[in-house]
Amino acid sequence: MKYIDLRSDTVTQPTEEMRQAMFEAELGDDVYGDDPTINRLEELAAEMVGKEATLFVTSGTMGNQVAIMTHTQLGDEIILGANSHIVQHEVGAAARLSGVSYSIVNNPDNRIYRKDVLERIRGEDIHNPNTGLLCMENALADGTVVSLEEMKDVYEVAHEKNIPVHLDGARLFNAATYLKVEAKEIAQYADSVTFCISKGLCSPVGSLLCGSKEFIKKARKMRKLLGGGMRQGGVLAACGIVSLEKMVNRLEEDHNNAKYLATKLNEIEGFFIDMDKVQINMVFCQIGIEDFNSHEFVQALLKKGIKVNDDGNTIRFVTNNDVNREDIDYVIKCIKEYVTKN
Repeated sequence: MKYIDLRSDTVTQPTEEMRQAMFEAELGDDVYGDDPTINRLEELAAEMVGKEATLFVTSGTMGNQVAIMTHTQLGDEIILGANSHIVQHEVGAAARLSGVSYSIVNNPDNRIYRKDVLERIRGEDIHNPNTGLLCMENALADGTVVSLEEMKDVYEVAHEKNIPVHLDGARLFNAATYLKVEAKEIAQYADSVTFCISKGLCSPVGSLLCGSKEFIKKARKMRKLLGGGMRQGGVLAACGIVSLEKMVNRLEEDHNNAKYLATKLNEIEGFFIDMDKVQINMVFCQIGIEDFNSHEFVQALLKKGIKVNDDGNTIRFVTNNDVNREDIDYVIKCIKEYVTKN
């Protein structure tokens, strides 16, 4: 059975061009720095985000954690959002790997503002930890995008206080697509940035951590400490090159499909999506049906060849390269049938 997978954009399959690129990739040893395919990917990524250097890592989580390890000292405190990926989905790694504590910003819109940073910067009191890093996201985990003006405002206040800024840009190119700017225009407001090639850009594995040459030199050692020396990793980097050269410009299709899906879901009684928050490829659908059983709903769709996560009364749908309009129409048909029967 062919499955329509809307659980995430991490489920994307590599394209045929990527599979061929893997087969033909010229390889070396990444730890020695002589894998030409990895080197090319890193150079391309640095150019696209406007940074001096890049480090290929296995995942966005590794990229974020290597960044925190590189920026901070043992015992530092870092400022970040309550619902950020680093807080919610990285196993508390920053505390264990970097020995840092969290100063959490918990705004209803999941953003971090200038006043939040100023309120959380520690003074020179002997009882206080040092504020070692500000971590931001764009796009946010809720699928919305932070404007360039907001990014600039927060970045400048952090730098006024000599605090580095790391950007978790897992979906950086989705954010850039929504803002209709190049990724480097967002990344300019961060000292380091991580972005994934294994989400909407369809590579099977990998993320890129970008920053200054000095930062990446230190980060490379931190990656090695975590066991991230990938040797002949060019077989994976080859896909990343295709991602950056061919897949970035098609992200708008995913965004348009998300809006289409959201519009159709809103037509179903008991289903509600705030269309203003459908900004990239993520649709958060609130279910207002009495006695709605999310487990039964998910299982019913699975029997129809549709995969979604069991998220309770708010179901997240994520469009991607492997989902087209015809697939979405089929999903809507199946959901309508389920609601009618139940």
